[in-house]
Amino acid sequence: MSEGISAPRAKARGGAVPIALDDDATLHAMGYPRKLTRRFQAFDNFAISFTIINIISGIFSGFGFGLNAGGPSILVFGWIGVSVMVLFVGAAMAEVASAYPTSGALYFSAGKLAKRHKGAWSWYTGWLNFVGQVGGTAATGYAAATFLQAFIALQWPSYEPTLHRTVLITALIIVLQGLANTYTVHLVAVLNRISVWWLLSGLVVIVTALIVMPEHHQSASFVTHFANNTGFTNGLYGGMLGLLVTSWTFTGFDGSFHMSEETVRATVNAPKGITRAIGYSAIAGLLLMLALVYSIRDYDRVASADAPPVQILIDGLGLGTAKVVLLIVIGAMLFCGLANLTSNTRQIFAFSRDGAMPGSRWWHSVSPRTRTPVKAVWLAVACSLALVLPGWWSHTAFTAIVSVNVVGLFLAYAVPILLRLRLGDEFQPGPWHLGRWGRPVGVVAVTWILLSSVLFMLPQASPITAHSFNYAPIALGVVLAVATVWWFAAARRRFHGPVSYGRPDEVAAMDLV
Repeated sequence: MSEGISAPRAKARGGAVPIALDDDATLHAMGYPRKLTRRFQAFDNFAISFTIINIISGIFSGFGFGLNAGGPSILVFGWIGVSVMVLFVGAAMAEVASAYPTSGALYFSAGKLAKRHKGAWSWYTGWLNFVGQVGGTAATGYAAATFLQAFIALQWPSYEPTLHRTVLITALIIVLQGLANTYTVHLVAVLNRISVWWLLSGLVVIVTALIVMPEHHQSASFVTHFANNTGFTNGLYGGMLGLLVTSWTFTGFDGSFHMSEETVRATVNAPKGITRAIGYSAIAGLLLMLALVYSIRDYDRVASADAPPVQILIDGLGLGTAKVVLLIVIGAMLFCGLANLTSNTRQIFAFSRDGAMPGSRWWHSVSPRTRTPVKAVWLAVACSLALVLPGWWSHTAFTAIVSVNVVGLFLAYAVPILLRLRLGDEFQPGPWHLGRWGRPVGVVAVTWILLSSVLFMLPQASPITAHSFNYAPIALGVVLAVATVWWFAAARRRFHGPVSYGRPDEVAAMDLV
């Protein structure tokens, strides 16, 4: 990987070294005026992806599913294997982010990297990214509502969590996160900085407590224990489903890419934000996963509990300490949802800026007071609430929403990486690049995404009934069907990929900040 100096960018092939333009000149060269405030430093950019990945939120919300779909062996070794695969994906995406540091991120780079049918590649990438991010906001809010109710039930035993209450609390959480995103970029940056220290401090507290306080820990060999309580007789299939826990945790690192137009030295800091967020999360998450696994006292009792991680905390730490730890977990989930909604909003803003969404003129407008895309914030809120609604009736709504999040996002990640591979030596990298490793890393990334996406669209519980059905393929299919009908009916005649607003000197005169 290499990093250039501040000067006009040149081709990386033929012996020339890729070097970076200053932030505004880079944006103007891609045809866009500056509309958003550039206040994110390197740490802030890293913080947005680190917070969205959010190991505490991801592991605690998916741990129970993993206990029944593979058990400790899949939770631990699956974490290690999937983390490595995701790092390949992140590195390949980071290389593209360095070349095209815009809020449009995935769909913008897809349109620029495609040799033919630029509009179609950009169109489908944008819609996959959109539905995946909406799924992330919805799933994180749903998880926070579930754990919040677990805390309330511990504090007031007469309280009974229900599906209806979960959906209502989820709606309240997402609306409050929308309000936070309505205000200045500075506020969001401050909250993301706080979230990083909340996550790191929380991790230390939780892991230390689980090591020191329980009277009993499992033996070292317990990490090889396998369990398949999915209802499927094929243990391999049941265990593969457990990989969803790690994959669900490692989503949203494109947040650093989407915040490029608000990041200083984005051609370097955005790709670093992506790779660092994945790497640090992989190591810290493994520690947390091991601490939880070895603190299990009664496996069958924990696996059958409504909230298995909460049962582990109560068994090992006692009720009082468990409540404190649970508040740390809930806080992490709330920070995660906030950051995810921020990323979701920037994708909507950029996609609408190029006229690719219904009512585009509304969604890409920026508040003159806060310099944030306020209307895009509330569109993201509304769509997330719509995706949560099936939870009113279905117990498996959470895993289905998670699948929408994982499959939608990772397929969107795959497209620009695949197109970059097809370009070969014609690809012009930015100052952060993989050099000769770009192609093998990209091949591994795309292969993993395709295989895992098929897996997470399949049934996740047996017997398959109306209540256990994985509706992720339907939700994703509806979005793609609407996008396809709309594309052939109208969009293909007017949408040809990312729009250029003019020559660099012309768009510079349009800068609003």
